[in-house]
Amino acid sequence: MPAAKTLRAQQRKAARNRSTRSFTRSRVKTATAAIAEGTKNDDSDAALKSAVSALDKAVTKGVLHRNTAARKKSRLTRQYNKISG
Repeated sequence: MPAAKTLRAQQRKAARNRSTRSFTRSRVKTATAAIAEGTKNDDSDAALKSAVSALDKAVTKGVLHRNTAARKKSRLTRQYNKISG
């Protein structure tokens, strides 16, 4: 493949990955903030589910490695389970 064509393809993939990564990071950050409040409620539960879903989508799209996503989901879930209901 010519170098210019490869560069264009890399730029397209980078843009697609950047948006997915940003979406995922914002969901994980929201979940972390909800968990840090220290109470289990509908907001923290929904935030956790949204973060797990975003991580799964990132794996499906090839943005994150499956073990990285599994580790992040595990850590988030552990934090969520530590807070008192």
